[in-house]
Amino acid sequence: MSDFRVPLQSPQPDCERFVRILLGHETPARPPLVEYIVDPMVMRPIVTDLIGRPWVDVVWDDRASHAGYLENFIDFWYHMGYDFVRMEIGLGFPTHGLVADDPAPGATGQRGWVDQHHGTITSWDDFETYPWPTVEGMDFYWLEYINDHLPEGMGLISSHGGGVYEHLSAILSYEGLCIALMDQPDLVQAVADRIGALQLEFYKHLLDLDHLAVVFPGDDMGFRSATLISPNDLIKYTLPWHKRFAAMAHEKGLPYFLHSCGNLEQIMPHLIDEVKIDGKHSFEDAIVPVTEMYKRYGDRIAILGGVDVDMLTRAPLDVLRKYVRGIIDANSGGRYAVGSGNSIPSYIPVQSYLTMLDEALR
Repeated sequence: MSDFRVPLQSPQPDCERFVRILLGHETPARPPLVEYIVDPMVMRPIVTDLIGRPWVDVVWDDRASHAGYLENFIDFWYHMGYDFVRMEIGLGFPTHGLVADDPAPGATGQRGWVDQHHGTITSWDDFETYPWPTVEGMDFYWLEYINDHLPEGMGLISSHGGGVYEHLSAILSYEGLCIALMDQPDLVQAVADRIGALQLEFYKHLLDLDHLAVVFPGDDMGFRSATLISPNDLIKYTLPWHKRFAAMAHEKGLPYFLHSCGNLEQIMPHLIDEVKIDGKHSFEDAIVPVTEMYKRYGDRIAILGGVDVDMLTRAPLDVLRKYVRGIIDANSGGRYAVGSGNSIPSYIPVQSYLTMLDEALR
């Protein structure tokens, strides 16, 4: 790995420049880097073997271990060449979940996902007895620590973990949501509005952090060929909340980026014109390659990432490098940042991740 440009020995982060580029206020010599999430399975060997820091595991009743982990976390984003640290936390909405062992090589933990068939709210009685979380009960320590310990030039990028649609479809279950949209639309509205109102209170706290540079939530609303529920239902129940969150960010002079998986072509005009997102993240070659999305929307919003996760996972390094270079060459000179099409999960080889960054920094 010694031939890689990363980790950088003397990074020169400039989050203000990162924002100017992605808002179209500055033409870059090269696109900046962006990423949504990097799994600790990928982060850990980079921190220990390349950056040279001892890894610190989080012990939940030991605040000192949290600080040690966060120092590693900050150092990772810094030495990988990012202009920011991205961290999200969120309210805990109880749902029915499923877990299994993480199949990634070397993994010892578990991966979890939401039960798509059994909701925690299926009736008005459930709604009334549901243990709704409170923002007052949240611990903002991790975000506050990062905000107070950023290297010079870096900013904080954050959001509530999971958007209104994701939590709506988790609380009702995807199957339950689809049924309730037909049989109990008033219940759908009530659940969506309770989630949105709680997240709004969360964003009031988040926007008080003085080094917050971008609000960048994730809300997966699509699959390969369409949105997960009808565009009209998204526009009715969940996108009004994104519009409010975006307006809050804009009032503070901050951009509002959106991560959302799947094919959102039917709601992209609404996201741009009504919600007023400043950037879109999460692209998949099997849906629409990021170079095509840049052609369609790069004059109106920032296009973020787009290095296909399947390519990052399975392509030989020389093929991957050429592929990344093709994306950079096609999207250079405008509102574009280089990164994965979704995130860096545990199963992406470390060398593949480093190859993407190395090519981006050339």
